[in-house]
Amino acid sequence: MSGLTDEQKLLKDSVERFVGDEYEFNTRRKILSSDPGYLSKHWTQFADLGWLAAPFSQDDGGLGGTPVDIAIVADELGKGLYVGPFISAIITAGSLVATGGNVEQKKRWLSPLIAGEQLLSFGYAEPQARYDLANVTTSATPNDSGFKLSGHKAVVLFGSQADNIIVSARTSGEQRDHDGISLFVVPTDADGVRLRPYVNVDGHRACEMHMDNVNVPRESLLGAEGQAYPIIEYVADLTSLALCAEAVGCMQVLYEDTLAYLKEREQFGVKLSTFQALQHRMVDVYMSYEESRSITYAAADGFAQAEDIERKRLISITKAHIGKAGRHIGQEAVQLHGGMGMTDELRIGHYFKRLTTINTLFGDVAHHLKRYRQLEEAV
Repeated sequence: MSGLTDEQKLLKDSVERFVGDEYEFNTRRKILSSDPGYLSKHWTQFADLGWLAAPFSQDDGGLGGTPVDIAIVADELGKGLYVGPFISAIITAGSLVATGGNVEQKKRWLSPLIAGEQLLSFGYAEPQARYDLANVTTSATPNDSGFKLSGHKAVVLFGSQADNIIVSARTSGEQRDHDGISLFVVPTDADGVRLRPYVNVDGHRACEMHMDNVNVPRESLLGAEGQAYPIIEYVADLTSLALCAEAVGCMQVLYEDTLAYLKEREQFGVKLSTFQALQHRMVDVYMSYEESRSITYAAADGFAQAEDIERKRLISITKAHIGKAGRHIGQEAVQLHGGMGMTDELRIGHYFKRLTTINTLFGDVAHHLKRYRQLEEAV
């Protein structure tokens, strides 16, 4: 990859070495079959290598990394099909604290996260909300000690493994209002919190979170009361960028594995790679992959400098493209492998499952195309 600084090349090489040395596909399968679905020694290793600190400013105890740095790490982890809380805990939950928290809150929750000593997650989705970040029915009512929270959060990634879950709750306004949404840090062992863990189709752990009159102190409120929506939207866009980069890594492996298979597999004594129809299909796959890589890194490069509306448009068009390209590449990889592409023993299907899941996180193709059109009309 051209255009990277020397530091970014070193970052890329370090993640690539980790995947090659410690995350081979069969090793990954063994890790997934045990709790908590990832190795704690890997998480400690990520902290020691500075990957957990990379996205955060030096004032917050980080390394001052850029969105391109985030994309590099996610891209390489995507190639290894890494299952763990890097994006959900660091990019999503960590960025919420970094963006909305005060000095004391960052010291309490962000510093241990960067050190690999604690884990955070973000509970934002609700069963009725689809992809609307403002569709929040979870309530936060003020009381003498702080707030009382009640509600249901769905698909909280690595929530049951987390020490604390940041939840969006409504302190005022109607169900779909942007104003009136607040963020609270809720300990997973707090009275009134009930978690139902499960494993997603892509191997990532998640849980349903039910809160019944959960009392939290006022110090658990991140940012200004009722003004959290812009923070949530910004972090959702940053997370979407990381997910797109991870998808690019998955696409590269699917392309390379399928090309290698066609060069080896014979039909009637002839290599499959010699059939012109299959050559044309592989060219289309390669073009989808290269376009996805280009648009994702262009979005990463422009993310920090873009104005609010331009950033939103940039992410939506990128996420929509990645969703379509991921489906195209995944389907072609499975079909060109024949019946083998559907087996659990072959890694092709596992990469396709992850691409399918990425499409649904923080908005699918249809959602982001609609969002892009609305942003165009607003200009």
